[in-house]
Order: sequence, then structure tokens, then C-alpha cells
Amino acid sequence: MTDERALRADARRNRARVLEVAAEVFATEGLSVPVHEIARRAGVGTGTVSRHFPTKEDLLTAIMSSRLVKLTEEADEIARREAPGTAFFALFTALVREGASDCGLAELAGTDRRLDALGERAGADLCGRLQSLLAAAQQAGDVRADVGYLDVRALMSACMSRREDPLEPILGVVIDGLRGGTSG
Repeated sequence: MTDERALRADARRNRARVLEVAAEVFATEGLSVPVHEIARRAGVGTGTVSRHFPTKEDLLTAIMSSRLVKLTEEADEIARREAPGTAFFALFTALVREGASDCGLAELAGTDRRLDALGERAGADLCGRLQSLLAAAQQAGDVRADVGYLDVRALMSACMSRREDPLEPILGVVIDGLRGGTSG
């Protein structure tokens, strides 16, 4: 029984190490880093990674799940305590800041639906929260009516890709452009 416990403890340590290394690598270098490179940096074999995470998408889901849940909870809290426009812009800003510090998240936040799918698997509908806050802010006249959700995603992605400090100048320009009463 002791050997079995030690083996399970070793497997848990390996899994934790793979998650730690993968999160760091994806954040600093993006999602294109191959699994065998993550395994090498974690000091384990590719087979070890595959046993815990059969696909790279499974590994990414494991890393992003807790972050997406946290961000979704944050979106819900903001929506409860703030007016629609304030809530939308607060979430937009929070997501841009998160993505600007994490290459992998920035890649996922582009206009494709990969972030939506990861959120769905994690049980965290962050993209749905953003859509709902956008609609509420538009209904309140706080965000231009001619801006769609995919436009917002594209703007977020562009802001995230800047990776320059401070983010405030670009965020200010984008937020001013999104505000209600400024459409064409």
C-alpha cells in the first residue's frame, strides 16, 4: 500500500508540475509551444503528460478553467453592484489587463470561438457574461448600438496584443470609441 500511495503522490506532483510549467509557457510564449517541449521543461516524459492530458486542448482547459471561473465570478459581481455601462467597461478593462499579461489568453480572446468552448467545458460562460453586459450597456445607452459582440472581441484582442505599459492610453481610446452617443 505504501508503494501505491507513493506512486499516486508522484503522479500528483508530476501533474502539478506539468500544469505549472504549461501555464507559465503559454502565458509567456503563447499556445504554439508543443507538448513535448512542455514535458521537457517540466522534467517529465511526453507519455506522462499524455496520461494526465490526452490532448493539448485538455491541458489548456485544465490551466484555463480556474481562471475562467474566477473571471466569470468577477463579471457576475461587477454586474450586481454596478450600472450596466460601468459593469461592461470594468469587465472589458479587466479582460484586457488579464490578456495583456498572458499571451495564451490573448490568443484565445481573439474573434474565434475557442475561448467560448474552453469556458463551456469549464462551466464558466465568461463570453456570455460579456455579451449580456454589452447588451445591457447598449440598452442603457452607455455603449454604441452599432457595435457588435465580435467587434468588442476584436477590440479586446487588439488591446491585449499591445503588451506595453501603460495600457491606459489605448484603453482610453477604445473605451471612448465604444461609449454611447458617439456613433456616426
